[in-house]
Amino acid sequence: MALDRITLTTFRNHADTRLDGARAINLLVGENGAGKTNVLEALSLFAPGRGMRRAALSEIAGKAADNGFAASALLHTGDGGEPVKLGTGMVPQRPGRRIVQVNGADASAISLGEWLAMGWLTPSMDRLFADTATARRRYVDRLTVAIEPSHARNASRYEAALRERNRLLSDEAFPDPAWLDSIETQMAKVGSALAQGRARLVGALSARLAELPDTPFARPVLSYVPGGPLEESALIDRWREGRQRDRMAQRTLTGPHRDELSVVMAGKDMHAADCSTGEQKAMLVAITLAHAELAARGRPGVLLLDEVAAHLDPVRREALFARLRDSGTQVWLTGTETAPFEAILQEAAVWKVSGGDVAKL
Repeated sequence: MALDRITLTTFRNHADTRLDGARAINLLVGENGAGKTNVLEALSLFAPGRGMRRAALSEIAGKAADNGFAASALLHTGDGGEPVKLGTGMVPQRPGRRIVQVNGADASAISLGEWLAMGWLTPSMDRLFADTATARRRYVDRLTVAIEPSHARNASRYEAALRERNRLLSDEAFPDPAWLDSIETQMAKVGSALAQGRARLVGALSARLAELPDTPFARPVLSYVPGGPLEESALIDRWREGRQRDRMAQRTLTGPHRDELSVVMAGKDMHAADCSTGEQKAMLVAITLAHAELAARGRPGVLLLDEVAAHLDPVRREALFARLRDSGTQVWLTGTETAPFEAILQEAAVWKVSGGDVAKL
């Protein structure tokens, strides 16, 4: 068990919700719109970033909250020590600013990755393979942070330096070369770490996926396609050589911000974007499970699966449950009814969600 004693206060449609007695496998059941996914979203905010919906803080606060909300939980780290209290939210006095606390002390959102390895799979991710390269980079970064927490800081610093270089390149007057040298040096340091972190993640996932059979989940073959050199010195050289070209384009044309994730379905040798919807879903499930198993080797892991079982046939559903049992990760699932989860009901903690109210069954 990782998270327990979870509380939500004016979090979307949850005015005052508490979930006690969590287990390794947890199930939230209820009608569409009852608030099941809202619980998962709250849990996803115990990780760096903007959560599984990437929502603005003002969207999360319940209507009666005066633009404030809170979520907290106890994290059991498994080392026999006292649980760690995690909290996040927004107060009316500081609208638009997220507050994070660890054991009552203020902390950064990025630091949450040092405590917990978080992953999720939602229906909105079904179009990942046909989405933009930006969406796939964001996906790879989220998976990397769950294994290497420092990756979040590298991504944040690289984006800030990239914006500054692009701003300089778009100025009417040619920027001071010494200032560009300084910015590019900063970019190269964190950019190299960022790119190499992504490469390690894809390599580790590829190795794990290669150990698995092609069925019952379609097995994806992953490739990391860098948008530039991975080494710091080579990045600096590339940017300095390309200043004139980048200035004409008014943006940086090479670097980790142009990285791509290539996914091919094993057996068919077909790019994921060209596969059927069912095959794409099966590949996403395979990647999600492989990543959860890797992430669980370090810090406590939590996996959020929104409406996953309902879209799987009985064979794949049974295989999913078997993999979840062995993953070493705490799992939270949602569904509109208990029937698809019959095989795990005896071992799972089950809550009924209705209109933002939660009752344990």
